[in-house]
Amino acid sequence: MSIQANIHKFKEELGEDVTLVAVSKTKLVSDLMQAYEAGQRVFGENKVQEMEAKWSEMPKDIQWHMIGHVQRNKVKYMAPFVSLIEAVDSKRLLKEVNKQAKKNDRTIRCLLQIKIAEEDSKFGLSTEEAKELLASDAFKEYKNVSVVGLMGMATFTDNEAQLRSEFSKLKRLFDDFSKTHPAFEILSMGMSGDYKIAIEEGSNMVRVGSAIFGERDTH
Repeated sequence: MSIQANIHKFKEELGEDVTLVAVSKTKLVSDLMQAYEAGQRVFGENKVQEMEAKWSEMPKDIQWHMIGHVQRNKVKYMAPFVSLIEAVDSKRLLKEVNKQAKKNDRTIRCLLQIKIAEEDSKFGLSTEEAKELLASDAFKEYKNVSVVGLMGMATFTDNEAQLRSEFSKLKRLFDDFSKTHPAFEILSMGMSGDYKIAIEEGSNMVRVGSAIFGERDTH
């Protein structure tokens, strides 16, 4: 199927309750424009420089999501335009986002990335670290960031029971935090291989790359 056909398929399947983030890392602008022309407006990148280059070339009604691990010294490059930073995995990173957002006279929306996978390679805050951050005096002083939910990456496995367990754990945490943080509205979990399970467990934002654009290019 073409990129445009894939976008239409996902839009129809997900409906209006689940936001589709088209993961476009390593893909050419021409590929992204095919998705754009099919109505896709939310794109996810995992490298700041690549996202900045695409932002400069593409229509300005696109929402750009940073879905990868972010080095603090790179925040300044995306602060003028990024729509959502999905992978805030430390207090120091959130502090830097607030600082750079203030310089750009913006409020930048963020998700806290929670480590739900058993794999050591995955980034993320522990449940306790996230609770501590949200309760901290420093967090209350951040006027230029808005934490609007949680993001998690499940273990790379075909074990459906394990995936459900990891996703449901994050959903329970999201529900718990939502009681005291009314701004929480986004639960981003699920990718090309597991998005259906993630939605069944409560996700309202999925990050899909290969099922839209084909297998990832390496460069």
